[in-house]
Amino acid sequence: MLKLYDNPFSPFARKVRLVLAYKGLPFERIDALALDRHDDLVRANPRAEVPALDDDGFIVVNSSHIVAYLEDRTPSPPVLPGDPKQRAAARSWERMADSLLDAVIHDISIWGWPTHHREDRPPEGLYEAGRSDLLGFMGTMESALGGEGFFCGELSVADFAIFPHVTALKPLGILFDAAAHPKLAAWFRRMRSLEVVQDDLEYVKAMALEKFGSAAMPYESEKIVWRGDRIEWLFARGFHAWWMVELEAGRAIVPSWL
Repeated sequence: MLKLYDNPFSPFARKVRLVLAYKGLPFERIDALALDRHDDLVRANPRAEVPALDDDGFIVVNSSHIVAYLEDRTPSPPVLPGDPKQRAAARSWERMADSLLDAVIHDISIWGWPTHHREDRPPEGLYEAGRSDLLGFMGTMESALGGEGFFCGELSVADFAIFPHVTALKPLGILFDAAAHPKLAAWFRRMRSLEVVQDDLEYVKAMALEKFGSAAMPYESEKIVWRGDRIEWLFARGFHAWWMVELEAGRAIVPSWL
C-alpha cells in the first residue's frame, strides 16, 4: 500500500490526498509533522517537509512531483487535461497555488495558528499587504473561470491545488464577495459538493479536534520553517528586517537537503 508522509492541515498534503482519493488509491497516513515522527520524515525527505510518498520503497517528495508520479502511475481518472494547452494551464495554476497563494496565506496567518501562541504582533502593514495581493489574485481567478466548470474545463490538479488554500481565506477575514466574484463563489460551492472534498474537509475537522483538543501539543510550537516562496513574498513586500529578527532569535528555520 502507498504510504503518505502527511499532515492533516498542510495544503500541499491535502492536494495529494485529494488526488489519491479521486484516483481511488488506498494509502496509509503518517502525520509526519508530529514531533515523534520527525526522524521518520527526515529519512523520507531530508528537508523534513510534507508530503512525501513511499511507493514500496520508492520515495517521491514535493507535492507537484507526487501528483505527476501518481498521474503516470495511475492515469485514470486523470487530473491533468489531455489538451496540451489546458495541461500547461493546469500546471501553471498548480504552481501559482503552491507559491503565491501559499506564501501570502502562510506569512499573514502565523499569529492565528493553534500551534504557535505568539506574544508579539505582526509587523505593521503585513496583513494589509497580504490582503491586497490575495484580493488581486481572487480577481485573476474570477476572470479565468468559466461559468459552469473548473479552472481548466474539467476537474484537474488546478482545482485540487487551489482549493485547500482558498479554505484558509475565511479565517483570515477574507470572504468571497458574491457580487465581485460570482464565478469563484460558484466554483467553491462546486468543489465542496465533491465527495472527495467533503471527506477531506471532515477529516481536517476531526483532526483539528483531536490534535488541538488536549494540552499535549504534538507539533513544533515556536520555530517556523520558511521555504523560498514564503521568504520571497515577505522580502518583496519589504518585511525583510522583521524576518531577520526571527532568524537571529532562532524562530526561523530554512530547510536544506544537507
